[in-house]
Amino acid sequence: MSHTPKPLAPEANVAPDRDAPPSISKDMADQLRLPLEAFGSVEWTDSTPSTNQDLTRRARLTDAALPPYPWLRGAREQTAGKGRAGRPWQNTSDATLMFSCAFAPNIPLAQLPGLAPALGVAACEALRLLISRQISDKAAFKLGLKWPNDLQWRNDTNPQHVPAKLAGILVETAPSPGLKHPVVVAGIGLNLHGAEALSAALGRPVADWSMITQTELSGLDTQCRIVTAIAQAWQQAINTYAQGDFAAFQQRYAQVDDLLGTQVDLIDQGKLLLSGTACGTDETGRLLVQTEAGIVPVMTGDVSVRPSALQTQDRATSVVNNSNKTPLRTT
Repeated sequence: MSHTPKPLAPEANVAPDRDAPPSISKDMADQLRLPLEAFGSVEWTDSTPSTNQDLTRRARLTDAALPPYPWLRGAREQTAGKGRAGRPWQNTSDATLMFSCAFAPNIPLAQLPGLAPALGVAACEALRLLISRQISDKAAFKLGLKWPNDLQWRNDTNPQHVPAKLAGILVETAPSPGLKHPVVVAGIGLNLHGAEALSAALGRPVADWSMITQTELSGLDTQCRIVTAIAQAWQQAINTYAQGDFAAFQQRYAQVDDLLGTQVDLIDQGKLLLSGTACGTDETGRLLVQTEAGIVPVMTGDVSVRPSALQTQDRATSVVNNSNKTPLRTT
């Protein structure tokens, strides 16, 4: 059953949006605790700098009163959210579903690099199931995973068939007193609405849940279903990974792979490293790129994956402005 978590340090929270109903965050947490009864802590706040930061900070505390893992913390707004490579990530209150989960798996740090794409697979599968139930199986397959862990939607109305980013995932680790292996913190930001304006502002396609499902998001039921589905999928994925590393996800990744057969450029600090065709992953979770010199595995470094300027195939991928640093970050 869920426990009341130890309050975070005062600086971890900022003043809530005073124009919003004060009960939304409390109601969200209350609705989530029953389906997530296996989580030792479930909480939602109006505003915080970063839910990932909140959980990694708590994991470092030496306090026997801390609730048992896993933990979940969500926020209606993040004032210092970040994406891969520590790049700032902007959001608007209630326009994005944002939460993080902390797990204490029995997995050595050296075996964790493939966990980021594994959790991406789990989240994509969970959301596909929700889309299948609400719309159709055919619609569900429009959602795919762009290595290592971006979720994107292929809109039939887009004349260029460029996929639109729906959500991004950030996986980090933190040492915790009394634990042999690091705590894993996975955070996600999923667009609920406002994709049209965001697409115009960013100059690239963006998707949101209301657009995908063609529904107005009223109440908290939809958000709670999404959070529950992803949190439970992550918990199961962590357990599976502990038993078999990324090799247990390699075939599952192939079912959601949105880069397969796509021409890609790999760029480091503005310099083109290599160009080739994405051809899945290896058993450790590294992206495989077929080049003229052979297949090159990619995992670490400041690497961006984006459509090749020379691409002639009809199937394209979205331009990503933020770097793909090592998908797993230690803080």
